[in-house]
Amino acid sequence: MQINIAAPLLLGLIIFFLGYKYYGRLLSGIFGENDGNITPAVELKDDVDYVPTPLGVAFSHHFASIAGAGPIIGPVAALIFGYAPVWGWIILGTVFFGAVHDYTALFVSMREKGRSVADVANSYLGRFGFFLFISFTIIMIVLVTSAFLGLTAVSLTSMVPLKHIAANGAPGLLKTASVNGVPSAKIGGIASTSVIIITFFAPLIGWLLYIKKIKVWIASITAIIICTLSIITGLIFPLSLDPQLWMFILSVYVVIAAGVPVWLILQPRDFMNSFILYIGIAMLLLGVIGGGFGGLTLHAPAFNLARGNAELGLIWPFLFITVACGAISGFHALVAGGTVSKQAERESHARKIGFGAMILEGIMALVVLMTIAGGLKFDAYMNIVYPLQGKSNPILAFALAMGTLLHNAVRMPIALGTVFGILMVEGFVITTLDTAVRLNRYLFEELWAILFTRVPRIMKSYLFNSLLSAALMLWLAKTNAFMVIWPIFGTANQLLAALTLIAVSVWLAYRGKPTLITLIPAAFMMITTLASLYMLLVDNYLPAHNKPLIAADLLLMLLSIGVVYIAVKRLTGIVVKRKKAVSAA
Repeated sequence: MQINIAAPLLLGLIIFFLGYKYYGRLLSGIFGENDGNITPAVELKDDVDYVPTPLGVAFSHHFASIAGAGPIIGPVAALIFGYAPVWGWIILGTVFFGAVHDYTALFVSMREKGRSVADVANSYLGRFGFFLFISFTIIMIVLVTSAFLGLTAVSLTSMVPLKHIAANGAPGLLKTASVNGVPSAKIGGIASTSVIIITFFAPLIGWLLYIKKIKVWIASITAIIICTLSIITGLIFPLSLDPQLWMFILSVYVVIAAGVPVWLILQPRDFMNSFILYIGIAMLLLGVIGGGFGGLTLHAPAFNLARGNAELGLIWPFLFITVACGAISGFHALVAGGTVSKQAERESHARKIGFGAMILEGIMALVVLMTIAGGLKFDAYMNIVYPLQGKSNPILAFALAMGTLLHNAVRMPIALGTVFGILMVEGFVITTLDTAVRLNRYLFEELWAILFTRVPRIMKSYLFNSLLSAALMLWLAKTNAFMVIWPIFGTANQLLAALTLIAVSVWLAYRGKPTLITLIPAAFMMITTLASLYMLLVDNYLPAHNKPLIAADLLLMLLSIGVVYIAVKRLTGIVVKRKKAVSAA
């Protein structure tokens, strides 16, 4: 049966709209959202970390930081199970798991003076629970940054055979080179040049917004012009660097970005990159909906469980941890509690940013799924994402699918759509990297405060903690391929989401508020991710004698079980106290 490419998307959009309108409103009522409360950004304003930020800018920073490559890479990799189960988890996971997680993490952090979720755990799970939580989180961030660093190095150097994009060197749109005798376009080089230019101009946008206080719409137009010029420059001068050199350059960059004020690089860079992402999502929606009206259908099978089980593992739990950020992501809580809670000007912004950005990310994941399922023949998808030889390159698969879909739907040249596809991902992989290393710097600082009565001066330095975060990221990325790291990253990411929801549940319980809305998704994700960690350990890491990932796997299991044990004790204690109070009354 041939399925129209637009049908699953349109149904998903309706469900997302209803979820935001009604379920989001239910959550805000439970948490007692009130704009009469002063937010940490206003109360603790220091113009370094605590910076009152207009809703549009704060939303752009949050969305650019959480979106990254996750909602693209996850659905692309998971499509091997078939589009139907991936579609179902994106819809269900986004509304009832991911959006709940993101909103609650942001709201609780705002109510707790902008403290991280790990630091909140210090108050509600005790000192030892805090230690377990923060240790787990540090390991998870090292995994996410190493996965994205390796992926970035591969995709920034992507070369695409011209035959795949129906282009030739004559028009001069793409610069070409010969790869093993095959004429190929320097797609990755275009993204490389664009990324460098956008990063270089980020301080200018920050200066205009925060020092000169220009209007956001003027800054937006300026940002769009810079992004456009960066792409044009990339087409003319694509930068070709060795992947190993790219890893080193990016590691140096994130160390610098982790210490300067957020308004100087982090916020403005995310702000500029978000426009590429918004335009990219709009183009994908145009391609899928326009293609649907034109009669385009999905090439991928609805169900492909046997092949998916062979490549990734059993559909449960591996579908859920492979889709990762496309449905729920613990990393989002780190962004929410690490930077965004220190920027939101009003409590009502928590739902718009937390719940709303996750819904937008779900839309992005859904449109990516339709693009890859309808834009590439399934054999071509398999050859790029699960090749018999060579490295997996899911970003390239997505970019080619986007180019082909836009060509078939609206007659856009395949080469142009492919270029935009890879640009759409690249900037956001790097925004995830610099945000994550900054967050890990905060977490290391909090960890040392637990371990030492008097923290050595050097360990209080942003440079020491940033270098430590970047060094661990670089080491793990250089010693493991992307497809090796992604499953344990996805598992740790979802497990952190479960732990965050557990911490939020304890926070709610202390206030006498309903907890099932967070405990149910927490329980499902906890069981799923622990099963995944066990299977990865037994089936993959132990047979391969992969000592770093064996150690990471075991530590993640032990730390998470410890947090759950402490949380159950706290929740049980609260219930017992309430029963005694009722009996006494």
